[in-house]
Amino acid sequence: MKDTFRKGRRLANHVRDKILKTFKHLRPDDVIVASAGQQGEDIKLSKTAKRLFPYQVECKAQERLKQLYKFWKQTKRHGKRQPVLIVRMNNSEPLAILDLDHFFDLVE
Repeated sequence: MKDTFRKGRRLANHVRDKILKTFKHLRPDDVIVASAGQQGEDIKLSKTAKRLFPYQVECKAQERLKQLYKFWKQTKRHGKRQPVLIVRMNNSEPLAILDLDHFFDLVE
């Protein structure tokens, strides 16, 4: 198994566990990590899980994201409030980046 695949799989497993911990009445078969090469989102949700967690999840664990993390550290240094990083590439929609734990606090 390639190292990047393992890192991405570990991240997807972490997100699956966060969903199950946040929505305690969901069963493990309601939230499944997609198998390698499977089309679509990385976290497969049952109908019940989709109602509770209406998000499509794609997990990327790559060193190429290093610059985003430099921006994130800068965002965190600005004060004591909850940080949010807004990024935009030319001709693309802006994205908001939040801490994963904070995101799950919001959706809970």
